[in-house]
Amino acid sequence: MLATKNKTDRPENESENYLAETQILNFSNPLIQNLIHQKNWRKLDTVAKVKAIYNYVRDEILFGYNRSDSISATQVLADGYGQCNTKSSLLMALLRAVGVPNRIHGFTIDKALQKGAITGIWYLLAPKNILHSWVEVYVDGNWYFLEGVILDKPYLTALQTQNSACKTTFCGYGAYTDNFQNPAIDWNLNHTYIQEKGINQDFGLFDNPDEFYAQHQQKLGRIKAWMFQHIIRHKMNKNVQNIRNAKPFLPKSALL
Repeated sequence: MLATKNKTDRPENESENYLAETQILNFSNPLIQNLIHQKNWRKLDTVAKVKAIYNYVRDEILFGYNRSDSISATQVLADGYGQCNTKSSLLMALLRAVGVPNRIHGFTIDKALQKGAITGIWYLLAPKNILHSWVEVYVDGNWYFLEGVILDKPYLTALQTQNSACKTTFCGYGAYTDNFQNPAIDWNLNHTYIQEKGINQDFGLFDNPDEFYAQHQQKLGRIKAWMFQHIIRHKMNKNVQNIRNAKPFLPKSALL
């Protein structure tokens, strides 16, 4: 069972917390405000807002690795790519900017989930447990988990095409799902998932990512952190782009 840290299932008592701006969720920034204006998201009803913003972050913000988990939402938007934690920050900021309450659920996942995106000696040096999170959004009296936002559809489609024989469990390249050819990544008043099978530790709920990262950080030493920022993540992003462009050979180890 997922931990709840005794937080209420109703946001009314904490509505200000679930809509508040923070250093990471800096949605008053013109970059975010201009995007919202261009997309006319404020004119939509709540369900349509969530669906449109979720689809935008999933597919228009490509799957990739930023320099840090704790960068601001506007930096993720400027980068144009992100992973579970950074996409979650942007998704939260955009939703809060249009009045949709949300919170963040923190975890770790097994590094096996990233095999292929990270290869060779870099994979061996990577920590066993990788910091992970998903957004929980409150709509019509229910909380919905939005983990399926992580992989953009062109990238996921490339993986599926190259592994069309796999109909069940796939682990690697940023995915860990037991329904590889039809994962629950489209939102319509449901939970969405793409990496949840790799979860191995549950940190519970936080009002915002600032609180989460104040308590939990990726366990890397100074040297490994520098290597990730300046070398490893660039190799990972190149691998991901090659996969999206349908160039790589995928090892059988990805198929379980």
